[in-house]
Amino acid sequence: MKKGLLIVNTGNGKGKSTAAFGTMLRAVGQGLHVCVVQFVKGGWKYGELKAVERFRDLVDFFVIGKGFIFDDADKSEHREAAQKAWEKAKEVIRSGNYGLIILDELTYIINYGFVPVEDILEVLQNRDPAMHVIITGRKAHPDLLEAADLVTEMVEQKHPFHKGIKAQKGIEY
Repeated sequence: MKKGLLIVNTGNGKGKSTAAFGTMLRAVGQGLHVCVVQFVKGGWKYGELKAVERFRDLVDFFVIGKGFIFDDADKSEHREAAQKAWEKAKEVIRSGNYGLIILDELTYIINYGFVPVEDILEVLQNRDPAMHVIITGRKAHPDLLEAADLVTEMVEQKHPFHKGIKAQKGIEY
């Protein structure tokens, strides 16, 4: 049976987006047109953003987030950016032009109440039946997990940050 899968990479461990981008590379290798919408990341050049410049004919990449969201910060700019990113995501999902869409860090916009999970599920359930979608981010909403065909939870066992080792180019970004 061929079916577009809804995949969720969640959990507190590192590797959610990395796994999604690995799947993106596999999809591009098979000639699929891919779109990435980043809901949180923004402000600096991640390695994956630089890498996809080499696949401009097969990958569309939209960085719409305002950067990481801190609990004590004013979230109005983040809310506006998240809603703009969701409008872009709906546009690309409804276009039917992609074999794979990655909604990177989408879980945060649900968790912060920027976009209702029901709205997101409605769009996902009405997508082209052959379209694959990968959603990344911590604390995926239970309704999103229920709707998914594949859920992977990344669990942190050890992280170099706890030894004082900072994020490194080519590994964390």
